[in-house]
Amino acid sequence: EEKEKEKEKEKEKEKEKEKEKEKEKEKEKEKEKEKEKEKEKQKEKDKKIFVINPAGNLYYNWLFIITLPVMYNWTMIIARACFEELQHDYIIYWVILDYTSDLIYLADMFFRARTGYLEQGLLVKDKKLLLDRYISSFQFRLDVLSMLPTDIFYFVLGIDYPEIRINKLLRIGRMMEFFTKTETKTNYPNIFRIANLIMYILIIIHWNACWYFSFSKSIGFGADDWVYPALDDPEEPEFGQPMRKYAFSLYWSTLTLTTIGETPPPALDSEFLFHVVDFLVGVLIFATIVGNIATMISNMNAAQAQFQSRIDNIKQYMQVRKVSKDLELRVIKWFDYLWNNGKAQDEREVLRYLPDKLKAEIAIQVHMETLKKVRIFADCEAGLLIELVLKLRPQVFSPGDYICKKGDIGREMYIIKDGKLAVVADDGVTQFVVLGSGSYFGEISILNIKGSKAGNRRTANIRSIGYSELFCLSKDDLMESLSEYPDAKGMLEDKGRQILMKDGLIDLDPANIKPEQKELEEKVNKLYGTMELMQVKLKKILRNNENADKTLKHRIIDLERLTGEEVEEDEEEGEDKKEEKEGGGEKREEEKVEEEKKEEGEKVEEGEKEEEEKIEMTKEDEEKQEEEKTDEGGDEERKDEDTKEEKEEEKK
Repeated sequence: EEKEKEKEKEKEKEKEKEKEKEKEKEKEKEKEKEKEKEKEKQKEKDKKIFVINPAGNLYYNWLFIITLPVMYNWTMIIARACFEELQHDYIIYWVILDYTSDLIYLADMFFRARTGYLEQGLLVKDKKLLLDRYISSFQFRLDVLSMLPTDIFYFVLGIDYPEIRINKLLRIGRMMEFFTKTETKTNYPNIFRIANLIMYILIIIHWNACWYFSFSKSIGFGADDWVYPALDDPEEPEFGQPMRKYAFSLYWSTLTLTTIGETPPPALDSEFLFHVVDFLVGVLIFATIVGNIATMISNMNAAQAQFQSRIDNIKQYMQVRKVSKDLELRVIKWFDYLWNNGKAQDEREVLRYLPDKLKAEIAIQVHMETLKKVRIFADCEAGLLIELVLKLRPQVFSPGDYICKKGDIGREMYIIKDGKLAVVADDGVTQFVVLGSGSYFGEISILNIKGSKAGNRRTANIRSIGYSELFCLSKDDLMESLSEYPDAKGMLEDKGRQILMKDGLIDLDPANIKPEQKELEEKVNKLYGTMELMQVKLKKILRNNENADKTLKHRIIDLERLTGEEVEEDEEEGEDKKEEKEGGGEKREEEKVEEEKKEEGEKVEEGEKEEEEKIEMTKEDEEKQEEEKTDEGGDEERKDEDTKEEKEEEKK
């Protein structure tokens, strides 16, 4: 026995050693997994590089930088190619500017390879994906073509041919992208669009002027009246100066492209052809440009035109209805005030296309501080305040307008944003108090607090002294918001009750509180009625379940009988006859089951009818209970009738 015990101890020790080894192996595996995770994280870090967000300011600023060399190349390459003095006299400056623009072009390729893009709403930061996307794009091919070292041909042709750098013009897409983003960012998009069109017009006129001078050079200066005058004319030596060359060519190009046509007629066939092409280009380009400018100017005045048409319609209506001149003048002054103070736009119409989240954020920044000044809303939760802020409606009142009068039903509360209001006597002249910006009134009347002496009626006359802008919150909007915040509703009513108690405007007589108790009793009675209806429905469901259980049990018994009979089948002829008899018995049993099902269905229908009768009786009971509240003298007789009817139902 001692030996066996020793053996068992040894086995236990071995098991413990094996467990320790397994634990060590698991620890090693965990360490390896952690190392692998660290390696994966490191790989992900290596993949994630500094990525430029295309919607950020860095990207926009870089577009501005790359636009400068693009505009330089688009204006100066053609000018240097056509005007030789310009290329020769400033060759050092051109070399510096050319290779500086090349460096910016090269940096732009690196910048493009680091520009992220959105995929499923997230900014992609994977180095390989960004590089593959840029290389596979059409813009990459244009960038490569624009960076081809065409300056090598300077060694073959000489420095008199700057047009070999014409491939640098392929980066115009970056300039167009900068203009598009600026148009969306600026607060004056129409002015920017007009300035942009003017710039395009000047570039087209500039290029046409350079072509005209070069074409005149190929024909011969001074060959006829159409081409540029001779450079060595002693009577007009200024035509040999570089500035006069460019100015004259620019003047001719402007007259031609604007289709003014006050230029000497061409003499040669080539001159005719050049002139016709110039006219056609001028007609097409300037037709589109002038059309765009016209639409821009009309869009700039669209708001004013819409506002003016609104005023015209109201004027016409007042003339047809024969409104008094005094009232008509007040209406026109009110419209003038709206337009001059930038309040003619409907806020809801302007913000209609924004999502609800952005609408809420704008409304919070604009109106939240104003709403928090109201005492009863000071401690409300943020969700309720946000809902109320979205429901505030601005209203503008003219001098002398009554915002509310004493005894009116209070359906709105008001918060003064700008202007001054006066609490006046019934004569409309005597002023008691002047309300300024940040004041509010009408918050108690829209709560309709029980026991208030004034109820939901206005207790004062409030009149606008000058033009005043108010925020209006209607009772319906407030109650709609409070329906989802019942705790806040109780808190607001308590605050309003405290304010009324301080001002002595609440009646604490118990007789005035009885209607509230009656309302509570009515609610409790309604709850009892609904509970009884629910109980009847539950009983109906339970009966249906019991009937379904019974039918299932019968079906299971029938299936067991059928399966038992099929197992006992034999190949003998005598047993076949027995099976036929059993089949007849099975039919009888099936008929019995069907009859039982019919009987059960009839019972269920009878139960449903009884339950419907009970539901109707409960409804009649509720109606009788309501009649009992009005006729207290006949309560006992109705109770006796109810008990009799209940007994009759139980007997049925």
